[in-house]
Amino acid sequence: MAVKNLFDFLMALLLLPFLFPIIFILIVLSTVDTAQFGLFTQTRIGKDGKPFLIFKVRTMKGDQESDITTLKTHKITAIGNFIRKTKLDELPQLFNVLFGQMSFVGPRPDVPGYADQLKGDDRLMLKVRPGITGPAQLKFRNEEEILNLQDDPKKYNDEVLWPEKVKINLDYVKNRSFGLDLKYIADTIFKF
Repeated sequence: MAVKNLFDFLMALLLLPFLFPIIFILIVLSTVDTAQFGLFTQTRIGKDGKPFLIFKVRTMKGDQESDITTLKTHKITAIGNFIRKTKLDELPQLFNVLFGQMSFVGPRPDVPGYADQLKGDDRLMLKVRPGITGPAQLKFRNEEEILNLQDDPKKYNDEVLWPEKVKINLDYVKNRSFGLDLKYIADTIFKF
């Protein structure tokens, strides 16, 4: 864990000077495109079930940027659609990694009502910092498209996707290693 924590901190510290201009440009573009401040923050559940504010580039007009129940009713802008598909909206999370709230690899942090409600052995998932990427993120990289096809996206998420993500993330937590993390990072770079 010490190697992972050091890697996360040093990589965020090294990447931010190079990526900050891109993050800044994306925030400015998003501000103009959505007519709202382009940096979106939302409460997510982190390690040990503690809430924190996640940073993302805004891609929708409206206040509920990542709420699966509103994907069909909130307008993702044309620029926002490109930013989402390329995962550039995730770049500000380098600050979350730098602040020790997130890791490069781990279970994706969910909004309150999911990870914080886990029971029994499933709570093992909360023993690690959430990640920008991870095995469940890679498996369901087209999650928005899947949810948009459903009549009831929230029900489908709660009954199908969420239980599968919990299984995948528990397996990750039980078998994690620095080498495996490097593989997930490489897979993320080459598959997205």
